[in-house]
Amino acid sequence: MFAYVVAAVFLALFGAGVLRDRRRFSNAVYLGLAVTFLCLGLLAGLADAPPGVAVTATVVVLLVLALGPVALAGLLCANGVKMVRKEGRRPSNLLSLLAGLGIFGVMGLMAAAVVSHSKTLAIVVGTLLMVLGYVSFLFLCFIGYAFLYGRMRIRRDADYVVVLGSGLIGGRRVPPLLASRLERGRQVYETLAERREVDRIPVLLTSGGRGPDEEIPESHAMADYLVERGFPADRIVREDRSRTTEENMLFSKALMEAERPGAECVIVTNNFHAFRAALMARKAGVNGQVVGSPTAAYFWPSATMREFAAVFLEYRAVNLGICLALVLMGCLAYVLA
Repeated sequence: MFAYVVAAVFLALFGAGVLRDRRRFSNAVYLGLAVTFLCLGLLAGLADAPPGVAVTATVVVLLVLALGPVALAGLLCANGVKMVRKEGRRPSNLLSLLAGLGIFGVMGLMAAAVVSHSKTLAIVVGTLLMVLGYVSFLFLCFIGYAFLYGRMRIRRDADYVVVLGSGLIGGRRVPPLLASRLERGRQVYETLAERREVDRIPVLLTSGGRGPDEEIPESHAMADYLVERGFPADRIVREDRSRTTEENMLFSKALMEAERPGAECVIVTNNFHAFRAALMARKAGVNGQVVGSPTAAYFWPSATMREFAAVFLEYRAVNLGICLALVLMGCLAYVLA
């Protein structure tokens, strides 16, 4: 019963957080804690369940705990190989492969600790598992809430649709990743335009400056892409100074405020980037909801890990402090042993 009460408290905090502002990472944590305590309550309730149900549930839980990490590591390694083959050997493309190898490495350390009966190695493994448990919990919170955030209804009163840039091919051409954002931006624009009065038709704002290897600003190539496909040129505004997502938000906000003070917007990026972009929009003071465009399935794991790492480091004081506390607990256990 206690676990259910705690789960209900965190669920209430989650609901209040969403009503206050959907773009808070604390919402993800509250949701994760609510689900965690709910699961603990269900597991505790197995003691009162019929014998057949209790045995079946116990076997399922044990199989998931035993085989889940192996299956996950294998899938991550396979995805990592595919990423390298399709996208090249850049460090950001190696994340899923490294994560899979890391899981296998931890399982190897656990096996070595059991076989060697080494107290030192057991404490090291235990400390590592505590740190990885904390990081994994936050990661699950991140992807769980990002999934929910990406499926929230698009606001109906936006004045702007802001499409974020992502780099060009050959210095001038829009790549498929960016094209998916532009097509999603067009869909959002058309949906909003159908709901608005003639004098308040929304504006589509392409946001992206000129990179060191680009011949023209990304926003210009994005606007040209849309116009060539029939989008009205007079409904496009170009923000051509930004180099980062933070600058996308700040410079786009300045353009929107200059034209329509207090303007609200829908920001379009790829689905793996949507929740982090929402956190950035809130930090920059942009009154906007973020929606995602489709991304190739093989690209999603590494991209999501990269996004989570950036959010984790955004709150580095708290997260690294907790990780350090867990390491110190391990050191204390070693001293006492």
